[in-house]
Amino acid sequence: MNPQRSGMTWNLLLLTWLVALVSTLSALFIGEVMGQAPCVLCWFQRAFMFPLAVILAIACYRSDFTVWRYALPLTVIGAALAFVHTLLYAGLIPQPIQPCTATGPSCSGAGMTLFGVVPLPALALFAFILIAILLILIRRRTTP
Repeated sequence: MNPQRSGMTWNLLLLTWLVALVSTLSALFIGEVMGQAPCVLCWFQRAFMFPLAVILAIACYRSDFTVWRYALPLTVIGAALAFVHTLLYAGLIPQPIQPCTATGPSCSGAGMTLFGVVPLPALALFAFILIAILLILIRRRTTP
């Protein structure tokens, strides 16, 4: 790989890590500073986003462009969970199928928005999709 292409690929990797880092820090801020307890689906999405921030940071440090091999599966599973959560928030999943319990935080309540406008599940879905796209671009630039 030529140096210019390598530099551009590293920038993509850095951007991928920044998306995961901002998503992770935002989830922690909402839960720990704002005091909003995460619902069941939020916990599952966190289980796939939080490791991405660490894995991608290590990949940036090592300039490991093969990171897509182990980060992409985490991203796809996280995106699938975020997609289900977005459908649940939109009311497209029937009540009996909803995973949230009556005693825990709601998966589709009014507190699940940013600034009262943007649904948090949709933001998570956007972040996972953006990470997946960036990882695929990294793969295309580095795999013959």
